[in-house]
Amino acid sequence: MTPLPPTRELGQSNAPRLGDLDRKAAASAIAARWAEGTQTRRAGSDGACDPQLRSHYAQSTRIGGARIASTTDGIGTKVEIAERTRTYDTIAFDLVAMVVDDLAAAGAAPVALTNVLDVDRIHVPTVDALMRGLARAAVAADVAVTGGEIAELGARVGGFGEGMHFNWCATAIGHYPEGREPLTGQDVRPGDALIALESAGFRSNGFSLLRATLQRAFGDDWHDASGPGATWGELALLPSTIYAPLVERLLASGVALTGAAHVTGGGVPNKLGRALRATGLGAHLTSLYEPPPYVIEAQRLGDIDDASAYRAWNMGQGFILVLRPGAVGDALATCAAHGIVGREAGVVVDSGAIRIESRGLHGGSLSFPTSARGTTGGTP
Repeated sequence: MTPLPPTRELGQSNAPRLGDLDRKAAASAIAARWAEGTQTRRAGSDGACDPQLRSHYAQSTRIGGARIASTTDGIGTKVEIAERTRTYDTIAFDLVAMVVDDLAAAGAAPVALTNVLDVDRIHVPTVDALMRGLARAAVAADVAVTGGEIAELGARVGGFGEGMHFNWCATAIGHYPEGREPLTGQDVRPGDALIALESAGFRSNGFSLLRATLQRAFGDDWHDASGPGATWGELALLPSTIYAPLVERLLASGVALTGAAHVTGGGVPNKLGRALRATGLGAHLTSLYEPPPYVIEAQRLGDIDDASAYRAWNMGQGFILVLRPGAVGDALATCAAHGIVGREAGVVVDSGAIRIESRGLHGGSLSFPTSARGTTGGTP
């Protein structure tokens, strides 16, 4: 058996000192490194892990003749928007999207999920609204909710206002149908096309930046302030599109996908960078979607440069498909049939950088390393 890495005494750490934008990436890398020390323990037996999927969207394990994928995520501080607006029946779409779309980005077919709802105190009507939304989101994602836990934790869970405060996470399970290999990005080649799938709303990432921006601009009750076309609370709460059924249809029909990016934390640079990391290739994105007007307004209110905005928010696209050029027509037709707007947005190039022709507030050309740990420069 492979021994676990040695533990460190409290107060000892190799963690780098980084700014806010990079701190989560550093913590995730640390967690992944410790987890990897456990994964070789199942080698050669049921539960063996796939080394190609380390630090990817989902890990896969082999059990008997089946290849099972799993991933865990939550909706973070977007729960505060539900608490502020007292609207609880849509935020499950964010929870479900965060996990099933991660499975889809790894090429797995989602089948089930479980959830953990931590609350300060149970308020039955609020729980009912959350679970009603979860059932609707699960149907939209074509998965079963197979169980969960509601934990009443008192003062350990805080939040906004006088209602029930909560934190919500889920684990999704998927599988690889016979003959399907995971989307690791190893088959990506220069010249592969990039299709962006349009996203309305902020999805479930970048809310710490958004909340701080709106707090400075409008004060404590920023959720009631008017934004472009609605209140800022309503705009911030817009539910995530769930892309997994579309991606599964593409894979099941034989469309030649070579990679995929679920645009969540770290934005396009980080998540497309993850899809390109195996080859070290780059991308030139010339035709991304324009961010919705309220995203541009949030940039203006917070004096946020485009490079930071593209790392914090999805900026108009929630998912990116990487595929052979000859498959673009079939892929776009399938998108249209599923009611999801997609368009060819760029191409994979033989470089180590992701270049974005910005559609943000300032415009210009931005460049990020394929590793997507930060920007290598950009012109406003």
